[in-house]
Amino acid sequence: MSAPQYRKAVAYALAAGLGLSLAACSTKSDDAATDANGKVTITVDCQPVGTEKDLLANWNADVAAFQKDNPDITIKSVSVGQQCNNPPDFTARLAGGTMTDVFYGYMTDLSQVLDSGQAMDITEYANKDTVPTFDSIDPALTKVFTDGGKLYALPVKNYSMGLVYNKTLFQKAGLDPASPPKTWAEVRTAAKKIADADKGTAGYAEYSAGNTGGWHFTAELYSQGGQILSEDGKKADFNNALGKQVLQNLKDMRYGDNSMGTRQLLQWGDLLTNAAAGKVGMFVGAPDATQAIVSQFKGKYEDWAVAPLPGQDGLAKSTLGGGEGYFFKKGLTPEQVKAGLKWVAYEKLTVGKGQFDYPRAKPQNYPVGVPQPLLFAPGTEAQKAEVELRKANANVDPAIYALFENQQLPIKGEPTNAQAIYAVLDSAMSGVLTNPNANIDELLKTAETKVNQLLAAGS
Repeated sequence: MSAPQYRKAVAYALAAGLGLSLAACSTKSDDAATDANGKVTITVDCQPVGTEKDLLANWNADVAAFQKDNPDITIKSVSVGQQCNNPPDFTARLAGGTMTDVFYGYMTDLSQVLDSGQAMDITEYANKDTVPTFDSIDPALTKVFTDGGKLYALPVKNYSMGLVYNKTLFQKAGLDPASPPKTWAEVRTAAKKIADADKGTAGYAEYSAGNTGGWHFTAELYSQGGQILSEDGKKADFNNALGKQVLQNLKDMRYGDNSMGTRQLLQWGDLLTNAAAGKVGMFVGAPDATQAIVSQFKGKYEDWAVAPLPGQDGLAKSTLGGGEGYFFKKGLTPEQVKAGLKWVAYEKLTVGKGQFDYPRAKPQNYPVGVPQPLLFAPGTEAQKAEVELRKANANVDPAIYALFENQQLPIKGEPTNAQAIYAVLDSAMSGVLTNPNANIDELLKTAETKVNQLLAAGS
């Protein structure tokens, strides 16, 4: 792995801007790792926020049940916000040394976590003894969190992108929910009809801040058959006709058709809040976006469906895939690492427990039946058990995801150093969505220059 030093610079700059004191922070837990009675304490983040009442109650119940089964382990939960990983905040916490012992991160975060010097090698601890389903995890996912043959995180989520759309708004606009757009030209036509039929509604909504704009630019570039970086990963490769088409599509909808609404600079929660309120006709997202719309933002899952990602002349040439996992903070004792692995295994990787406790989720109206996360390799016992339990407790009409599942597109992973690149590309996305006179060529050229500078700094 090359060590991109710019990530360190960005991290320290963010830390300084947020008033974090590096000297005041320790790389070790504030609590004693093991007390006189041999009890191990670990801190874990991504606890649901207080407004997510059912999810928070489930988390607390799981902590209590886990500690009852493992009386020698104490879990101290920390909430870091609804999204669990807001990239600027995540980078600042890395720089400030304020990560929990076991901390949530995206697959794209491996480089900056390693550069921070806070990642612990968990290779010797991750096995069937600490994670009973370890051998069932798709090897492609553990590979993402591996560097130099060493494993630094356990994957807990895997996704790919599609077109999420509101069937109710489709019907209101005279569109057929069973035949969603297959091209970006069709998306534009449908978006205008939706916006015209329901004033104050965005026919199509898009991210453009907090690294989410760059994330979606990447997904939409992939749909055109493009790539963010050259094959050798040394140069930007989006300042071309394909990159221009991505931005032109958005600019045409935003200002040519007025079909994207006037409120822009949206991040993850902003868009989904609007979607849950019935004010978004379509957006790019993974199937689990419907889960968030229902469980976190109080929407209705029967309003929604997911289709394959559109492309320029047909369905997308490829779709973006990614995911998340839990890292382990450097300096933990072996006992803490093993305790952390047991907790993540219980909460995220055990069929019938935690995120896979479908019998519990069903009566809470938390959507069961979403075809992701795809964590377990096909044909493994864990995968078979997860599918069987999901189907037995489904409270979501499988037709919602049928188009997406029946037309699987090639999946393309996120680029190296993705979060830093996404931050740069946010400016290109926000430019075309907030300025009717935005020059697409200039936006792409500026972004290309900045990304190449980042890549050169990390070579």
